[in-house]
Amino acid sequence: MTPDDVPATGAETLAGVLDALAEAIEHGRAMPMSTSVLVNRTEVLHLLAQARDAVPEELGAADEVLAEAAEIRGRARGEAERIVAEGRARAAELVSADAVVLAAREQAAELVAEAERTAERLRREADDYCDRRLADFEIDLGRVLAQVQAGRAKLAGRLGED
Repeated sequence: MTPDDVPATGAETLAGVLDALAEAIEHGRAMPMSTSVLVNRTEVLHLLAQARDAVPEELGAADEVLAEAAEIRGRARGEAERIVAEGRARAAELVSADAVVLAAREQAAELVAEAERTAERLRREADDYCDRRLADFEIDLGRVLAQVQAGRAKLAGRLGED
């Protein structure tokens, strides 16, 4: 895979660049009696530049996920407030008798409890989703870091041999 063959969007870009870097190293010309290989400097530098360019896209995607989670929480909060308001309105209508008032209070409490459970569940789901996305991003960054470190170590080894 050449640097120009790397896909041009989002996570595919980062994964594609990492694959291309690995392929460049795997297909590099082996140095006799050594584990070192010669790779095309221009190709590897181009691939690293593409990886650097892909990281902000990944961060943008993570920001979108966080914004989506905040929107979901906001909708859940609004739904909970609507349910509570409906419960209060219903309770106010039923104030005419003690038994009716008691039933209304119980129903309002159930509505509030249900709304709170729903809001908590939605918050947990949104947080779990964000955490999964951020974990994926962390793994991708770890791979890039490991490859960059390995490349620098090989370069340092070559520089030390000179």
